[in-house]
Amino acid sequence: MINTEEINGKIKRVIFTEEEIKAKTAEAGKWVSREYKDKPLLLISILNGAFVFMADFCRQITIPCEVAFMCAKSYYSGTVSTGEVSITMDVSQDLSRYHVIIVEDIIDTGRTLHDVVEKLKERNPLSLKVITLLDKPSRRLVKFEADMSLFTIPDLFVIGYGLDCDEYYRNLPYIAEYDEEKQ
Repeated sequence: MINTEEINGKIKRVIFTEEEIKAKTAEAGKWVSREYKDKPLLLISILNGAFVFMADFCRQITIPCEVAFMCAKSYYSGTVSTGEVSITMDVSQDLSRYHVIIVEDIIDTGRTLHDVVEKLKERNPLSLKVITLLDKPSRRLVKFEADMSLFTIPDLFVIGYGLDCDEYYRNLPYIAEYDEEKQ
């Protein structure tokens, strides 16, 4: 059970409710189902943050699809990106047989996704798209845009729905602004 007293002390405000996230995820699932009908589809979730979004998103897709996981990190502790991207777990599928959609939790500086996309393009997928739950364009340090962003946010540190601070708060069913002053 979530200790709401402890969590509420770290939350400034809820940004997106569970219901808002569900609605946007359902819309994205319908779009993918239409666009990729009768096509070999592979969803690649970027761990750890995107696992919650991926679980809900793939259940909204009504066509056959495969799921894979990749781990790429740039946040190692705290609330600031290190600027170094490390791929610690890779996919094993032959991507040249699939239309690939990378499923991401948040695009901040863009470094992580830029590097992941370049790595996957080298494997010649039939097509490659990026769908992200959250986009924070004001923080972009490299030229990168998702093909679909469910929500755009200002420069805030957010937690919940898979997003964390030092590995905590991923289990929140909503997305909230983290109160960095109460660490």
